[in-house]
Amino acid sequence: MATEVKQMDKAVIERAVQQIIEAIGEDPKREGLIGTPRRIADMYEEIFAGLKEDPRELLEVGFDDEDHHELVIVKDIPFYSMCEHHFLPFHGVAHVGYIPQGRILGVSKVARLVEMLARRPQVQERLTSQVADFLCQGGLGAAGSAVVIEAEHLCTTMRGVKKPGSKVVTSATRGIFREDARTRAEFFSIIEGKRS
Repeated sequence: MATEVKQMDKAVIERAVQQIIEAIGEDPKREGLIGTPRRIADMYEEIFAGLKEDPRELLEVGFDDEDHHELVIVKDIPFYSMCEHHFLPFHGVAHVGYIPQGRILGVSKVARLVEMLARRPQVQERLTSQVADFLCQGGLGAAGSAVVIEAEHLCTTMRGVKKPGSKVVTSATRGIFREDARTRAEFFSIIEGKRS
């Protein structure tokens, strides 16, 4: 799923940002804006670092599951991403569950997978599906995966419809979570804090 990405060209980003500053009618030589093109280029290198990373390599590091074939959930994983439509941030939490089938992941690897995929130009729907897909088909080979992402999008809170506090919730299920309603219900009850 990771595509071959050219090295980020920070000089091109700096020139483009300087042009944007000029295009909005500002002076790029004004004291407060002099370093802005460089700062934005540095920021883009950081927030789009996931473009240069392959999630399959992350998922290669696992442990024998010691016959654990029950639900594993990591809740409330904070993330920040950049909407590819307006290049404005969206941020929130991800809840990720999977059922091992031969291997388990270290807990930090689940959070790292979310972060790696979020650090790309994204849409929330794709991000949700990518996390679920990588756990089942893309590396871990889990018997099933379920992902719920709740996020606030700055493109709807600071521009356009201007509705601060509104959240988008997306979900994706794969394998046994899609096939077995009881397993799916258990996942949703745990992430909602209603464990029976």
